[in-house]
This record gives sequence, C-alpha cells and structure tokens, in this order.
Amino acid sequence: MPLGTNRIAESGLPLIHEIGNYDSLGPGTPEIRRGDALRTLVTSLSGFQKEALVSSRRSARTWRMVSDEGKYLNGHDAAPPPLSFLTVGMIASYMNEITALARRDGIEIRHLKLTLDNYYTMTGSMQKRTMVGGAEPVELQVEIDCDLSGGALTQFLMNAVHASPLNGLMRGEHDSLFALSKNGVELAPKTVAKLAAPLLPDPGDAGARAEMTAGGETLLAPLGLTEKKPVQGGTEKAASSLSEHQDRRLNIAATAVLRADGIKEIRQQLYSPHGKEWLFLSEEAEVDGGRGRAPDAASYISAGIGFCFMTQFGRLVPMLGLDLPQYQILQDTHFSLGGASGGTGRAGEADPVETHVYLTTEESDAVAQEMLDLSEQTCFLHAFCRTDLKTKLKTVTKPASTAAA
Repeated sequence: MPLGTNRIAESGLPLIHEIGNYDSLGPGTPEIRRGDALRTLVTSLSGFQKEALVSSRRSARTWRMVSDEGKYLNGHDAAPPPLSFLTVGMIASYMNEITALARRDGIEIRHLKLTLDNYYTMTGSMQKRTMVGGAEPVELQVEIDCDLSGGALTQFLMNAVHASPLNGLMRGEHDSLFALSKNGVELAPKTVAKLAAPLLPDPGDAGARAEMTAGGETLLAPLGLTEKKPVQGGTEKAASSLSEHQDRRLNIAATAVLRADGIKEIRQQLYSPHGKEWLFLSEEAEVDGGRGRAPDAASYISAGIGFCFMTQFGRLVPMLGLDLPQYQILQDTHFSLGGASGGTGRAGEADPVETHVYLTTEESDAVAQEMLDLSEQTCFLHAFCRTDLKTKLKTVTKPASTAAA
C-alpha cells in the first residue's frame, strides 16, 4: 500500500517547471564563491513525495522539480527517484564539457552519445544504527565519431570529465556540513560536521507560494518500465528498501544525446531496484548560446542531493516508528564553472554541501539529533560526496552513418 497521498498527481502541475516569483519567497540564494552558487529548498509533500525549488545565483533561474519512489519504497511512482536527478545532472555536465572542449580545440564531432552508470550500496541494520549508504566508481561510455582516435581521443575525453564541476565533489573526500532546527529552536548537531555559519531562517510555506511561469516543452516525462538487466548484488524484492537489515546494490543509468536545437535529451533507467525509465531535458543558460529552456546540470545535481537526503528522513519514520509530520531543508551547493564550458581551463571544483535542516517533531532533542546523523549516514549522495570516486571511461568509436542506422 503506497504511503501518503499522491499529491504530485493531484497538483496537476508539470513534474519540472520554472518559477517566476522566487525572489519574493524568502529563501534567497548564496553569494558566489567559485562560479555558481545554488540554494535548494526541499519540502516533504506526503510519504516519499518531495518538492524542490532550485535557484542559481549565476543564472537567476529557479526550477521546481518533484521526486517520488516506486514500489520498492511503497511510493506512488509519480516522479523519478532522487538518484535519477544526480545521474541526469552528471551526464549533462559531461556532455557540456566534451562539446565545449571540442569547440575550443577545433575538433569536429559528427556523432556523440553518452551512457552513464552510477552504483550505490546500502548495508547494515537500522535498528542497530549500523546501516550505511555508499557510492561506487562511475562508469561512463562515450560513443563518438570525431577527428581524434586512440590515445589522443582518450586524453581528450578524460580532460573533459575532469573539467566537469561535479569533479569537485567526486575527487577527494568532502564531509557535508549541517545546521539543525527542531520546532524552531536551533540544536547543535551531534555527530555530523557542524556548519560554521548561522542557521538560515525557516523557509515555512515558501514552496506552496511558488508560481509557475508560462510553460513550453515537457521537460520530464515517463517512458515506461526500464528493460531488465542483471545487477550483481542488486535489489530484487519490492519494498526491500524498508527492510530492517540490508545488503544491496543500486544501479541508476542514463543515456544522453544532443538534439539539433542544442537541448540535451537524457533517458534515465532504473535497473536496481527495477523501475521506470524517464525522459529529461537539460540545457545550460547563456553558455555557448544556450537559452536555459530546461534545467542545467548543476540544478539537477543539487536537486538530487537534496532529494536523496530527505528520503532518508522519510525512511526513518516507518522503520523506527518516529514522529516527524513535517521536515524541510535548505541546501547550498557551490561549484566552479566548467573547465571547458566556463573557460577556466582547470579541473572542476566544489565546496562541501551545506544543509540547514528543519524538523517538526514531538521527539526529544537527542532523537532529533540522531535523525540527522542517521539520515546523513544512510544518504547515498552524501556518501558520494565523502568518497573519493573516479570515472571509469570506455570509448566506442562509431562513424556517424553507422550510428544513425
């Protein structure tokens, strides 16, 4: 039986759309430190359904996105799961840098298709407080027809991968930083790293007051069930994500191609746990002529991290029988410009993720602090940030005529 009501479907709103009145809502955006600064407000709607408002200081654009879970978490499957958004942002960022680096170096690309696989793990017992989320190295396949080959092509593609701003969160170990509020009163985090900055004001009902701008093309749509494939250590049982003891491996994938109008068309597949395939669109604003007609890579990445962290709070409620009727976060992410797309000529950089947590609960202060600790401990994408990860690159050279056939 799905948890909560299907508020995403009941709203009648597109799954992704732009917000026109963000400046009047209150949360604001952080100052730019590196190249772009994004603030993401994530609100629990019902069950595992969540809403994010992602606002970029650099582009002055704000996108509303929603996320849900499938049968494996007793969700309504009304929108993609959190991990989908980071995978989509990652593959979009890689395509940004590959195409920008080719333009910079005068390399003609006649055909380009990217395939990305992200893998995550969940092990341990929630009752014993030993459950931990983990992240594994990324696998990227580049199918390409261009002026380069052999070692020169491999070096070109690795340079592009390193130029991605997401590289700043992948390489090295970045412990995320947190501030905590319970019923409007700030509490010091117990185990997670404390954010050395004032707690941001509670966003309240800012999400509910957001107004959609006139829509255009559908930016996110379901495509049916993902084709099945075997995943070593994968999840087979529905609802296994709520099992008390877990030892499972997740696989979220995506393929990306560039349309003639410059928009990236990204198909996201959910292999483990098995679920829907979704079509996302992405475009950078004011980069190489981009008009920002769809969310940019950094917005998708930021939404994914916030959605995943919020899901862990949602899992605690049924698994540990906790009182948590309302919870929100404000999350700040700071990325450099792309080494190629932003013209920096350097590897991508990022600051640790900063998250302000607002809990409404009748539980004790100690339990509120533990909820924060356990949610960070079991979050796949905060594990992604605190793990030194590499991208495993595979290149497939394919003439454009063959690829088109």
